[in-house]
Amino acid sequence: MTIVSPPISSLETIEDLLRQLGDIPAWRVRLRPTPGAATEGDVLHFHARERRLYELVDGTLVEKGMGFRESLLATLLAKLLRDFVDPPNLGLVAGESGMMRLFAGLVRIPDVAFISWSRVPGGKVPSAPIPSLVPDLAVEILSPSNAAREMERKRAEYFDAGVRLVWIIDPDTRTVAVYTSAENPVTLTANEQLEGSPVLPGFTLALAALFAELDRVGASSPTTGHPE
Repeated sequence: MTIVSPPISSLETIEDLLRQLGDIPAWRVRLRPTPGAATEGDVLHFHARERRLYELVDGTLVEKGMGFRESLLATLLAKLLRDFVDPPNLGLVAGESGMMRLFAGLVRIPDVAFISWSRVPGGKVPSAPIPSLVPDLAVEILSPSNAAREMERKRAEYFDAGVRLVWIIDPDTRTVAVYTSAENPVTLTANEQLEGSPVLPGFTLALAALFAELDRVGASSPTTGHPE
C-alpha cells in the first residue's frame, strides 16, 4: 500500500493536516517552521537546541512519541539484537534516536532498527546525522500518542522503502505484531517467542523475558524500605 499525500498547501484546515499525518495529536505537530516548509536542517536544529526528536513528514515536523516504558523496552531489545548481530558482524543496530532518510523529504526514527552491511553505503558507519538508510528490520514501540492511522502510514512507508520486517510492540497489551508486508500481521502474545526470520535467521526472544522489563522492582531494605 503506497502512501500518496497531497501537498500541504492544498489542505484547508489543521484537522486536514492532522488527518493526513495519520491522526497525529496536535501537540506533536510543530507549526514553526510552517507545515510543508520544514527541512532536514530543521530536524537537526531543534534536536540540537531542544533535545527533542522530530520526524520529517510531508515537510512537517512531527515529534516522536516516546515514554519511559517504551524506552526501557527499546534499550533492552537493542541490546539483545546487538548480542546476536555483533559477534558475526552482520550489520548495525540503531536505537531510538537513529534518524534515517527513507525517501527524499521523509525522515523516520524507528525505536530500534537493524541494518545489514549490504544496505550501508561504503560498508562503514555513516558520518551524516541523517543518513539515507533503509533498515532490514524496523521496530516501533507504541506510546499513548500513537494513532492507528499513524502506524498504518509508517508501515506502508517502511515497506515501500524496502524494509523487510516490522515489529510493532504494544507495552499495554504485551503483544508484538509481526509484519512481513504492510498488512496482515501475525500477533504474538507474551507467552510466545519472537523470531528474526527472514531478516535474522536464528534470532529468538521469549517475549515473557522482554515484557518482564516492565515488572522489575528494586531490592529494598526490610527495615528502611529504601533501595540498598
